[in-house]
Amino acid sequence: MSNPVLEIKNLEIDYGIVKAVKGINMRVEKGTIVAILGANGAGKTSTIRSVSGMAKVKSGEILYNGEPIHNMASFKIVQKGITQSPEGRMILSGLTVEENLLVGAYAIKGIVRDGKKISRKQRIKELLEETYSYFPILAERKKQQAATLSGGEQQMLAIGRALMGAPELLLLDEPSLGLAPLVIRDIFHIIKKIKDDGRTILIVEQNARQTLKIADYAYVLEIGKIKSEGKASDLLNNDELISAYLGESK
Repeated sequence: MSNPVLEIKNLEIDYGIVKAVKGINMRVEKGTIVAILGANGAGKTSTIRSVSGMAKVKSGEILYNGEPIHNMASFKIVQKGITQSPEGRMILSGLTVEENLLVGAYAIKGIVRDGKKISRKQRIKELLEETYSYFPILAERKKQQAATLSGGEQQMLAIGRALMGAPELLLLDEPSLGLAPLVIRDIFHIIKKIKDDGRTILIVEQNARQTLKIADYAYVLEIGKIKSEGKASDLLNNDELISAYLGESK
């Protein structure tokens, strides 16, 4: 088995007397979509927030390319190649669409590629072009105030802002939350394309069926513990599991 991009070992997260995550283990292989599924209060968001440095780990390890990152400052985690599109989108309403995207590029630096120096400015331009290729509507509305976008467009902006950090590992927290079914379908189609273009994705979702259709592997959490795990295609066909632990039925 190859070395995973991300490995979570015996992770525990407490909020005072509330134990949100109770000793879970997960792996995310390079170039895959891994889903964390479960009902409200299952520990999904706590888990993904611990990877991005936004939730404190009580015990256990989080390894990124073999390096411990648990309880590391969020900005350092971003610099290492992990960015997050947060639950609730957290769009900066006083800024335009493009200004929101540029906020996501704050940690970008110049690099050397194929023996040629690429400046920070040039890299950011490339990242903008890439983001707009995934979300053409954002290019059309780049000078528009972000607060005036629809819910689906704001979700696209949140994902685009995370992509502007040039992540190796993209974290998505509830990208379908509050969206209409047709918009959800479009969002998941774009997430799959981002993965097909070479990125690794860890996604937290309540929309189990849609997520399992695009994921490679999935973990089902219940009250802070892993209740089930396996290939997404296998879990998608397990109606009993989806009904019992994810609150969905055909």
